[in-house]
Amino acid sequence: MLTLLLSSSYSSSYSSSYSYSKAGSQPSTPAIEYEDEDEELRGLRANKNNTTTMSTTLQQLYDQLLAAFGPQDWWPGDSPLEVMVGAVLVQNTAWKNVTRAIDNLREEGLLSAEGLNELAQPELEELIRPAGYFRLKARRLRSLIDFLFAEYDGSLDAMFATEMSTLRQQLLGVNGVGPETADSILLYAGEMPTFVVDTYTHRVLARHGWIEYEADYHQIKEHFELNLQCDVPLYNEFHALLVRVGHLHCRKTPKCEECPLFEMLPPGGLVEPGF
Repeated sequence: MLTLLLSSSYSSSYSSSYSYSKAGSQPSTPAIEYEDEDEELRGLRANKNNTTTMSTTLQQLYDQLLAAFGPQDWWPGDSPLEVMVGAVLVQNTAWKNVTRAIDNLREEGLLSAEGLNELAQPELEELIRPAGYFRLKARRLRSLIDFLFAEYDGSLDAMFATEMSTLRQQLLGVNGVGPETADSILLYAGEMPTFVVDTYTHRVLARHGWIEYEADYHQIKEHFELNLQCDVPLYNEFHALLVRVGHLHCRKTPKCEECPLFEMLPPGGLVEPGF
């Protein structure tokens, strides 16, 4: 039961509503009982405690990864446009393949909004062939460039001057741009505070029992954003570190023993789906 202490000046007009504790014959500060609000307030306190615990856990996770791997200097790219192109091309492929495709565009002097906008589709397909699924990705890249010119006259400065939630919704309306690609563009190209979630993020958290395996993209994203300071460099580095530990250790077949997060596994070990 929650007890709220009120000033004694309220005692005369509210005496029928309060129970008093006594020191001798004089009434002490009255105490009001809020029985109807107990469950709600207990819920708020529990949520606050859970949030504090989760914030601590995420901070420990970040500290462990940073100590093990150091700063990642991610996302690799010399310009916001290059980051955007990479965010599309990296879908379902390794980064080394993306690098080869981007190098092809750069060598042809086409790594600019204007260059890509004027590039014929067959030529675009051929240049990005190393990234795999080159016809599909050429269509998706074309859709993104078309959006940039239709909505912002080809200006990245104008695009990234747009309010973040508005721009995110616009990007999600572009063919081939899902939540991960949209958030990668916003965070890494636009330097906007939105956390990027990928397969490695889900896998690391679920295997440690910090989220349910059924958690979707938006739930995991919210999990980080509610428990971390809203900070672009932090979101950037944290995501990059999760990618690194996922690539090296938290694969489909995990390599836990040498993982810097091994000691953070629950007592029963790695959590499997269905448990």
